[in-house]
Amino acid sequence: MHKPSLTHYAAAIGASVMLTLPLAAHAHRTFLLPSTTLADKAGAVVTFDASASEELFVPDHALQLGALTVDGPNNTHPQPENTWKGKQRSSFELKLPEAGTYRVALVNDGLSAMYKVDGQMKRWRGTAETFAKEVPANAEGLNVTRMQSRAETFVRAGDDSGKTEWKSDGNGLEMTPLTAPIELFAGDTTVLRFTLNGKPAADLAVTVIRGGNRYRDALGEITLKTDRDGKVSIKWPDAGMYWIGTNTGRPPQGSTGTLEKPLVRASYSATLEVLQP
Repeated sequence: MHKPSLTHYAAAIGASVMLTLPLAAHAHRTFLLPSTTLADKAGAVVTFDASASEELFVPDHALQLGALTVDGPNNTHPQPENTWKGKQRSSFELKLPEAGTYRVALVNDGLSAMYKVDGQMKRWRGTAETFAKEVPANAEGLNVTRMQSRAETFVRAGDDSGKTEWKSDGNGLEMTPLTAPIELFAGDTTVLRFTLNGKPAADLAVTVIRGGNRYRDALGEITLKTDRDGKVSIKWPDAGMYWIGTNTGRPPQGSTGTLEKPLVRASYSATLEVLQP
């Protein structure tokens, strides 16, 4: 996989910060939006947009694409093609070589730090590998935070004959669908399980928002909480493209992180399509 650059981490962390803001009407939300979630057959090509915006799913701030991962049927991992980045959105194409469901994710993991040098406050973003080279040894009041973010979506080619295993990386916030994440219908109930660093994420606030909020007076969000096993059930009220988001929130005020033991802020978002029955 292409190793993200420092510039990539800076932009990715910025998107992660936006996602960890309170989920209010004016919060930016990161998303991957497929041109379709149901392709007719194996070999089909799907186009994806990657962006962050206040209005779902209207592109506003393009996301970097260096950390894309694809998990497909029968342990396949097709590579995205024709990647492109503009100011408001990035996009890419993905050929689905086998029948079955694919998970497409944009995963970022980097560090940010605040410190003083000669009384001047400094900010830094990068990786553990670049920390020693770029943060001076005489830094005072050092506070390090690990920023983890995952934005993903699911698409299917043809029928669901190909088996896809939803493997966990064990890093940051992750979601495992316990019911099919594809071909959902209004009135259906979908069960998802969230984990944090591989362990059940209990009592986690999960927000569900239907796209097109620019055309509504109210955001219309649904707020749920995971149970002790990290599970949450979503009953879809209407058809449409939906954004699902959650985060671990800000570290306690006054807490301090180091390179060896940084503070952690993790966020997750997914785009799912719900059809009319």
